[in-house]
Amino acid sequence: MNATINPSQLKGIVSAPASKSSMQRACAAALIRKGKSVIKNPGHSNDDKAALGIIKDLGAAVEKVNDGWLINSPGIYPRGNEINCGESGLSIRMFTPIVALNEQETIINGTGSLLSRPMDFFDKVFPQLGIKIRSKKGLLPLVVRGPLTPRNIEIDGSLSSQFLTGLLMAYAAADANDVSIKVNNLQSKPYIDLTLQVMKHFGLNTPENRHYEEFVFAAGSPANHQQDDIINYRVESDWSSGAFLLVAGAIAGPITVTGLDLTSTQADKAIIDALMAANAGIAIEAKGIKVHPGEMTAFEFDATDCPDLFPPLVALASYCKGETVLKGVNRLVYKESNRGLSLWEEFGKMGVDIRVKNDLMTISGGGPLKAATVHSHLDHRIAMACTVAALGSGGRTILEKPGAVKKSYPDFYNDLKSLGADVSLPQPFNFKLD
Repeated sequence: MNATINPSQLKGIVSAPASKSSMQRACAAALIRKGKSVIKNPGHSNDDKAALGIIKDLGAAVEKVNDGWLINSPGIYPRGNEINCGESGLSIRMFTPIVALNEQETIINGTGSLLSRPMDFFDKVFPQLGIKIRSKKGLLPLVVRGPLTPRNIEIDGSLSSQFLTGLLMAYAAADANDVSIKVNNLQSKPYIDLTLQVMKHFGLNTPENRHYEEFVFAAGSPANHQQDDIINYRVESDWSSGAFLLVAGAIAGPITVTGLDLTSTQADKAIIDALMAANAGIAIEAKGIKVHPGEMTAFEFDATDCPDLFPPLVALASYCKGETVLKGVNRLVYKESNRGLSLWEEFGKMGVDIRVKNDLMTISGGGPLKAATVHSHLDHRIAMACTVAALGSGGRTILEKPGAVKKSYPDFYNDLKSLGADVSLPQPFNFKLD
């Protein structure tokens, strides 16, 4: 299945979708808290659906209500001996320690690229917490059996902050007190801010953050997750997906993107800094963020703490005169694809010169791009980056396997078409990845 993207001029107003980072954390917190919670403005991406499926499998009752999902959780009582996280990296890393809170042996599995992502973090850390674990040489499936016992531990945070998110949630659920988790070389710190923010909102025992080097659960501070009050949580709009819309506006606008919170802890809010550094036409207005094409110039940007911005940043840099330098390439290997390689390959087909050396990526831009046939690599962010870049190209672009976008932003093509993008898709467009 292919998508055809022709050069387009966009105009109009579009709302950014719900954040799967916020949604999945809220699902985990609602499960742990016990009692009733309502998650409003929920997402409906594959990753969001995976998180809802997991908490059902772990004992929560999930009911659709007018403004979202009503979750009634008795605690962690698995309904079977296996959970599947789909292709969600956050779900596998966050829910595995939560699963390990119970004594039942449980198989934890996934699909797609998740099967090749390293999970040996758990092999190293879980025995320190009294958890029995077996894996396929550090890969899925994992077989775990608890119960997890909170202890003072020291972990490596260089691969992903999501492992720490899972441990913080599990420690809170286990009523940890007078223990701490020390972290070396923590990456993506803003995502830990989001985790702590969600934990606090749901009344969980939230640790003290000591400069992102140690997270301390104080003595005498048990989790407050058995209260009778219903917790209402509104999922934030997603800066990760919104970044593609903002870059589309800078390439082919003018458009206005609504719903994005400038005070959010989401790491990908940094796309605003990148657009300003590129001299893009951008204005923060009461109704949203307005972006329009302009004479854009090359820029430097450190994406180490926001690696999901690499794909939209490469699309943006392709239209900036000069050599843009992005830092953080080493964070791109274990995604849905090896994104550094995928970006180099697909944007190279469109005539963009990309060079990678150590942790730096250099993009020689200026546009317009060449018409080409490109491939998503079954990676949602590569699919969106290629599509956005094609809006300002010199001819028709064919994107193979566009259905990858369903992982995070299933309405992506509909939203672009509502803005006037000349995008054609097979009818019916069923998003199958094979």
